[in-house]
Amino acid sequence: MGLWTTGWQCGDGGRTQWEPWLRSAPVSSPDPVLRLSSVRFRRDERDLLHDIDLAVYPGQRWVLLGPNGAGKTSLIRIAGLYEFPTEGTVDILGFRAGRVDIRQLRPRIGLHSPALADLLRPQLTALEIVTAALHGSLVPWWHPCTAQEQEEGRRQLERVGCGALAARTYATMSSGERQRVLLARTLITQPSLLLLDEPAATLDLVGREELLDTLDRIAAEPDTPPMVLVTHHVEEIPTSFTHAVLLRAGAIVYAGPLADVLQADRLSDCYGIGLEVGYHDGRWSARRAR
Repeated sequence: MGLWTTGWQCGDGGRTQWEPWLRSAPVSSPDPVLRLSSVRFRRDERDLLHDIDLAVYPGQRWVLLGPNGAGKTSLIRIAGLYEFPTEGTVDILGFRAGRVDIRQLRPRIGLHSPALADLLRPQLTALEIVTAALHGSLVPWWHPCTAQEQEEGRRQLERVGCGALAARTYATMSSGERQRVLLARTLITQPSLLLLDEPAATLDLVGREELLDTLDRIAAEPDTPPMVLVTHHVEEIPTSFTHAVLLRAGAIVYAGPLADVLQADRLSDCYGIGLEVGYHDGRWSARRAR
């Protein structure tokens, strides 16, 4: 495929149904925004990741899927420079990890993580939460925002459909609203790579659908950077996403275009259970085979 080098080859099985979609997938630039080569990540004498080879190119939107403990969060943290591999190399935005000051590179990587939500003060407003990111802070008090920064904060809130929440406190927002405000916080720094670690994990049906609609709108914007999304459910894959990785026991078992990867036999192999996979109007679904 030329997009990944795990030693697996995606065949043509099942492709006919989605051939028009495949032809419309974004064309990749020759230079990857993110490349992991022979990455191994070991903690407490146990490999959390091994033999990881993955390349993400401009215009691509990747999703990471796999059972609990497969290594999805470890991979996304390595991509965000919050962890470093035990072996292998990580190249991000043209720089090699370990040979660049990550304090300068990390602001160009937008990481949306549920862990951040637990650190935010409930009395902060949506606008304060978003604009504080411009100064790498969780609170606005040490870096008063300029009028221009506040205007940009409101623009990003509008971008995620939360413009009316600018003056609302974090404590009074729904879970779905909180996740979209955190997304606006991630976007305001204008990252060159966007990493999303299970943004829909705590959401109800309405909150999930609103978040997916927001991600689809953002993904369609011409200046949106490449995106990598971690999720447990194929139902949470936005319609605009283009590629997928299936992880199992710390290794990539399949990777490539969504229509090649999200086949029943491959998902069944990854999760160790017989699954039926559906596709309707750009959205995927999966359930145990009857």
